[in-house]
Amino acid sequence: MKKFVNDPQQFVPEMLQGLALANPDTLKYVPEHNLIARADAPVAGKVSIVQGSGSGHEPAHVMAVGRGMLDAACPGDVFAAPPMDYVYETAKLMASDAGVLLLVNNYTGDRMAFDMGREMAEAEGIKVAVLLIDDDVAVKDSSFTVGRRGVAGNFFVIKAVAAAAERGASLEELVELGKRVNSVTRTMGLALTSCTPPAKGSPLFELGEDEYELGVGIHGEPGRSREKMADANTLVANLLDPVVSDLPFSSGDEVALMVNGLGGTPISELYLVYGIAHRRLADAGITVAKNYVGEYCTSLDMAGASITLVKLDDEIKGLLEAPAEIGLRIF
Repeated sequence: MKKFVNDPQQFVPEMLQGLALANPDTLKYVPEHNLIARADAPVAGKVSIVQGSGSGHEPAHVMAVGRGMLDAACPGDVFAAPPMDYVYETAKLMASDAGVLLLVNNYTGDRMAFDMGREMAEAEGIKVAVLLIDDDVAVKDSSFTVGRRGVAGNFFVIKAVAAAAERGASLEELVELGKRVNSVTRTMGLALTSCTPPAKGSPLFELGEDEYELGVGIHGEPGRSREKMADANTLVANLLDPVVSDLPFSSGDEVALMVNGLGGTPISELYLVYGIAHRRLADAGITVAKNYVGEYCTSLDMAGASITLVKLDDEIKGLLEAPAEIGLRIF
């Protein structure tokens, strides 16, 4: 393993400290709870938007904290859900008079941690709600979940509810909005290589030089099938077509199209993937009204990509276009 690592147990805290040092005017770091938060959070009269999940998926979620996006993120260790007391402490620290919305990607460990953290916060009189995200169409259930996984499409739920929260939406309104965005968002990914968690020091799974995993999860969990390597046109078709047919998206629809790198794929290849996907959608009469190419929800250093589609309406499009300021990029 060749990585910038000191003690693998300190990988996440050292990463979070670096993130806070790079954004001293906008972010604050609470090391006792692995917490990264907006420097001005909680904001009176505004629902605080919080997400967590394991580390290793950066920029999700700690690098999506800022005005117009998350108010805070409480990550666990690499590929591990945060402890429930981290969730509880984060809800307490982010509690405003308008409440706290916890966005949870559908993984069993995360659901348990956030549900228990919510119960503990509610017992202290904090107004809090949990919203699940499950955009991955690859498999019905997985080794990490009951039901579909929550993957890169979670960025669209974050962006929409966070923009609405900035405009003063109530906790109840944000829950309904988040459910609606999640219901029109679909994702699938593929892996060309495995990834290497710092604490393990070796690849998480094995893939032959002539193989790829179709529908892989962001922790390397199995997807739909293991296939022989093919050209880019075939790979994109095998990714995009199941996404399009799942909702289904149809001719005349307007969509947001995201090509998300899994951590080890050059940006040149991501744009190549985007071009193929855009043309296939155009051929089907589907208009790409907004596009996103880059790394949004990675799997450490895994080579591969995922494709996300969101069916747009005027409200969702307007929320995606609202201003946001985060440590890594302007959304």
